[in-house]
Amino acid sequence: MFIGREKELQFLQERYDSPKSELIVLYGRRRIGKTELLRQFIKGKQAVFYACTECTDAEQLARFSGKLLQTGMPASHYVSSFSDWESAFESLPDIPRDGKKIVILDEFPYACKGNPEIPSILQNLWDHKLAQANILLILCGSSMSFIEKELLGEKNPLYGRATGIYKLSPLPFTAVQQFFPRYTEEEQIAVYGILGGIPHYLIQFDPGKPLAENIQKNILQKGCVLYNEVSFLLHQELRETSVYNAIIEAVALGSNTLSLIHGKTQLEKSKISAYLRNLMELGIIEREFSVLTTAKEREGSQRGLYQLTDPYFRFWYAFVYGNYSELETGDAAGVWRFQIQPQLHQFVSHTYETVCIEYLRQCNRAGKLPFHFTKAGRWWEKVTHSINGQKRTVAEEIDCVATNREMSQFLLAECKFRHEPADTDILTQLKQKFPSKKYPGTYSYAIFSFYGFTESLKKQAEKEGVLLRKGTEPIEI
Repeated sequence: MFIGREKELQFLQERYDSPKSELIVLYGRRRIGKTELLRQFIKGKQAVFYACTECTDAEQLARFSGKLLQTGMPASHYVSSFSDWESAFESLPDIPRDGKKIVILDEFPYACKGNPEIPSILQNLWDHKLAQANILLILCGSSMSFIEKELLGEKNPLYGRATGIYKLSPLPFTAVQQFFPRYTEEEQIAVYGILGGIPHYLIQFDPGKPLAENIQKNILQKGCVLYNEVSFLLHQELRETSVYNAIIEAVALGSNTLSLIHGKTQLEKSKISAYLRNLMELGIIEREFSVLTTAKEREGSQRGLYQLTDPYFRFWYAFVYGNYSELETGDAAGVWRFQIQPQLHQFVSHTYETVCIEYLRQCNRAGKLPFHFTKAGRWWEKVTHSINGQKRTVAEEIDCVATNREMSQFLLAECKFRHEPADTDILTQLKQKFPSKKYPGTYSYAIFSFYGFTESLKKQAEKEGVLLRKGTEPIEI
């Protein structure tokens, strides 16, 4: 079952249909579905698909040569393998195909690891021959830091040669819903909060089984695919995994500043900063800033909050890592009943905010909002309020603030996932939180409530033009 990725397939098809040669770099974190996307794209097309492996350079060249020679190109009558990478790449125009020739090198960084000269060889041939040969060459990889720094960086050979660069993102909530059409909306949000939009994780759950059973059998049960997934990924990418485990667990459990992480782990702050940089390069952790923070304020600023980018990492460190002893003895049912089930609703409440922002972005693209925003996200700031003639400074936070490029129009939204309908106090508090004197402009308001709204709020919203959205239904404008 292949779900989603319509825009990605369209992007690749447009490059295939173009009248010129195309050099595409497609990359993204492991398990995100790059290989399956490419296989879907080449269905019904003639293509050379080669998956690089961790092996010696000689073995890599021999295997790639075999894939090329299997096409029946003229060289196949004379050689059993190309003598070097230059000869192999130079032969690409000889592939006997009608129209554009598709050549895909999956996990390309593995080949470069065995032979660092490959990007230079490819760059030289692209400049002098391949760019005029009606070829679609796709270089794919999971090592994001290598792709961004070593392959596409300004001082590297292929800089400026790629005609398309596509970083694959996790699937949105709407795609996750298609994986589990029989689940309730709340269960679908829970799945999204646990597994995120990673296809490899989503297909581990059986859509015909209850959520509780899926969690116990496909996450908590020793031997299942997801049980050791986090440990496997960390050992593949990092050394000193015990230190990284401590830092990631601290972030997963709410320690989102350098000081808090230090307090939780007792590691030196300078070392923590270095480890955090490595985790950010791998896309495991990100530094989140309040949405209205300027680029200048972010430079050297300590305002940012460290967050796990992957929901499954967050779930694993919150509920699996600390219960490993019990799970190793087979007590998946006990961990679910006493550790996870009582906290699951609260755990996925943050996910509901993500879902709401995704819907806002959909409405923004469709032109169904009062204005077109250029950025949206969580907002937090210390705000001074005057209460009964006295000034009081408090830390305020709003689930979503969206604004246009000029920061003259604002949409303020709150997202409520609690087991009761939202009332008028939510709207009143939303209006009071934001420092309108600091950010003058026109304001719109939205309330997202999974469990609906009171009649009082509905009447006030209709009178004032406030956007209301219940559950995960489309916003009615």
